[in-house]
Amino acid sequence: MKMLLTVLGGALLVVAAIYFLMPADALPSFFPGHETGLARVRVKHGLIAAVAGVVSLAAGWFLGRR
Repeated sequence: MKMLLTVLGGALLVVAAIYFLMPADALPSFFPGHETGLARVRVKHGLIAAVAGVVSLAAGWFLGRR
């Protein structure tokens, strides 16, 4: 369980970085928030992914301490 949460948290942090660094029209088409012709970044999607990643990493760290 610890490894699963750690990998999931790392993946979510990578997804958050993609949301913060790429405009909406350059996102992969399977990402929520992809819109053709929209040149702004999806900040809310990035924040949610970052928070979920940090919570997942913290839960993995907490479970590993037991």
